[in-house]
Amino acid sequence: MLRTALRNVLAYKARLVMTVLAVCLGVAFVCGTLVFADSSAAAHRAAASKDFADIAVTVTAKAPPPGAAAGPRGEVLDDALVRKLAGLPGVASVRPSADGSATLNASDGSPLRAGRGWAHLAAGYVPGQDGRDARYPLVEGRAPVNGGELAVDRGTAEAGRLRIGDTVTLAVDGPVMTKRLVGVVSTGDTRVTAGGTLAVFDLATAQKLFASPGHYRAIDLAAAPGTAPSALAAEVAAALPADRAEATSGAAQAAQQATSVDLRTRGYQKMPKIFAGVALFIGSFLIVNTFTMLVSRRTREIALLRAIGASRRQVVRSILWEAVLVGLAASAAGFVLGLGIASVLPDLLGTAQGPLPHGPLVIGSRPVVAALGVGVGVTVLAAWLPSRRAARIAPIEALRSAEQPPTATASRRRGIAGLVLLVAGAGLLVSLTGAKDASDANLQNAMAGCALLVAALIALAPLLAVPVIRIAGRLTGRFGITGRLARENALRDPRRTAATASVLMVSTALVAGLAVIGHSSGQALDRQAAAGLGADYVIASRTPTTAIDPAAQRRVADLPGVRTASAVADSTLFTGGRVRSVSGVDPATVDTVMKLDFVSGSAQDLGPGRIALSSSVAREQGIDTGAVVDARIGPGQGFTPYTVVGVYRDNPTAQDALGDRTEVQRGSFLPGSVQRILVRTEGGADARATEERLRAATGNSPLVEVKDRAELVDEAAGTMGELLTLMYGLLAIGGVISLLGIVNTLAMSVGERTREIGMLRAVGMGRAAVRRMIRLEAVTVAAFGTLLGLAGGLFGAWAVGALANGAMSEYSLAPPWGTLLLVCLVSLAVGALAAALPARRAAALGPLEAVAER
Repeated sequence: MLRTALRNVLAYKARLVMTVLAVCLGVAFVCGTLVFADSSAAAHRAAASKDFADIAVTVTAKAPPPGAAAGPRGEVLDDALVRKLAGLPGVASVRPSADGSATLNASDGSPLRAGRGWAHLAAGYVPGQDGRDARYPLVEGRAPVNGGELAVDRGTAEAGRLRIGDTVTLAVDGPVMTKRLVGVVSTGDTRVTAGGTLAVFDLATAQKLFASPGHYRAIDLAAAPGTAPSALAAEVAAALPADRAEATSGAAQAAQQATSVDLRTRGYQKMPKIFAGVALFIGSFLIVNTFTMLVSRRTREIALLRAIGASRRQVVRSILWEAVLVGLAASAAGFVLGLGIASVLPDLLGTAQGPLPHGPLVIGSRPVVAALGVGVGVTVLAAWLPSRRAARIAPIEALRSAEQPPTATASRRRGIAGLVLLVAGAGLLVSLTGAKDASDANLQNAMAGCALLVAALIALAPLLAVPVIRIAGRLTGRFGITGRLARENALRDPRRTAATASVLMVSTALVAGLAVIGHSSGQALDRQAAAGLGADYVIASRTPTTAIDPAAQRRVADLPGVRTASAVADSTLFTGGRVRSVSGVDPATVDTVMKLDFVSGSAQDLGPGRIALSSSVAREQGIDTGAVVDARIGPGQGFTPYTVVGVYRDNPTAQDALGDRTEVQRGSFLPGSVQRILVRTEGGADARATEERLRAATGNSPLVEVKDRAELVDEAAGTMGELLTLMYGLLAIGGVISLLGIVNTLAMSVGERTREIGMLRAVGMGRAAVRRMIRLEAVTVAAFGTLLGLAGGLFGAWAVGALANGAMSEYSLAPPWGTLLLVCLVSLAVGALAAALPARRAAALGPLEAVAER
């Protein structure tokens, strides 16, 4: 039987190619998304991580104790301490650093890699005894030697089109600076190579910007061979002034950073993993469908083996050996193809505003296991089920040329199972219509309900195929005999038609559901952004860790046409065990620049020790106006009792909480700073001229962006749009799988009907009519899958939309009819395109050759 399996694998080369292609595509889709998920997460971790591999101990300054006079941080870290530490036994080398963050403009004046605020690195050039800084080898030009000069890394220079001698505009924490580019360096820092930027200043300038003149931010020490890092850390700690500096081992820093980076990058792993699950389903379904058709087509061959003495077990074992051989070969090819998919996805799914960081492909155990699981495991399972069914058929009965339709009992069981799944899925989704938030439990229930709904549609598809296709057949009937034959071909085996359409149905349901939810959420965000903002313009720093130049605040307030310029300080509020966003405002002007809808209380009561909360935060904590909560503003303050003086409806401009600006400024990342200026202009002022004046007032700082109301509304929906772009991109791969699945199914279907097509050709049907018949059949199957997918996607979007409604008061179901129409047209086009090759093959068959086909 093993020889029989090998012979069967090689006997029908066209069938072998189609089968291997089906398995290969399924494996490639799964492995590609898994490798992309791991590689993308690793690239994001690299872009946010510092390498501590060669650092045994790091010395940093201690924060002053509460109540003590705050002096410049790092004043203890000077050259004298560097020399003292270098003389300790066990120290191989000492490397002081004055590092920070700086954002640059490109040569055209636009912010350079603005979406990577966490990776805008800046450093001082600290030369060694040879006059060079080993961390930043020069590639071109020379190192900066005074405050008017700058060097950048090679990637930054290329991205910003910067050349030696250019004037570069940049900012550190407020004021805009201009410096001349004198050098280009290279660096191995993954935060830079994964998509960040690096600005290198002379040491004195870096100390002035990021520490204090003559001092450093940190001192890194490397251990001599044979010296344990823990022992060196203890020795260094003993040599430090205990109240002013501390030593931390490199291992401890790496562990702390790993935890922080993991929390920051966890979201980058979830989305690809979700689509890896979708890929697993689509790929597995394609393989099962292919092998079910393959084994069904070989029913007569199996019966012949039974008739000459092969037992049921031998027949099944032979087919399983075929599946193993095909699965192994296709898994290897699919894994390689999956690596190619993973390597191009960052470029395909990234945007100009938010490019995905690049890094090496991360090939872990999961993609390998998935390749074998899908390529071999699913293939063997897909072959085992139909082979057992075929082996149970009596040889004489199976040798008949007529096809074996499903029994009434099997159809009844399938219908009952489908109805049970439908009731369970729909009931679970309907139960979410009263949800008030998008909690993890509600999201899990929504995903479970959608999965049950899709499973129900797949189970019921063969039963729904007959009535739906008969209705659709009225349209294809207009094409004459070819249209009627196409309809009858689609109805001949409802199970095969449903299996072919189900792959397209899943993709259509996902795209339609996401489009409805995304469009509805985008409109809700538009309304919410417009409703919550009373100002005409918002000037804001790009990250909460930077600030607007105080001089720019004064220039904006003095501009002609500006009626009100209200500064807002942004920080974090720790309360109720969670981190919230708090906006520090001026109670006297906040009502002019924000549209606040207070459920109770008023913004006029804000002041030291008094805050206002958004409705969602107040609801989560179960508090109302007049309550007292323990909270902490910013990272450096202790917990303080705050009186809640008001509760307002959720407002993106006001964020989670409102506080007195002076108090919030004390706890901000940069004490005393502001992160936004809300500008109200005089009526009749020229919008374009006003915006240009506002941009000029900020000095075209790369840290600051100026946006009017329309741009803010677009930005509110932009995040949702970028998320949908990522999801559509991944789903497009599913669409390709669906396309090739229909091609595969139709090609096998054409092979099954070779004699029939020959008869049609013999009685006078022309080649063009044969092609038209196959195309109409494919379009009919695609239309069936599209209708089921649209129904499932719209119902799921309606039910899941309740979760968004709980989080956004402005949310309401708003189907994007244009997008849904486009989805329908694309799905039908997929069917027509999928039929091209099978239709050409069918038309190429000669009548006598086809009739003689066994």
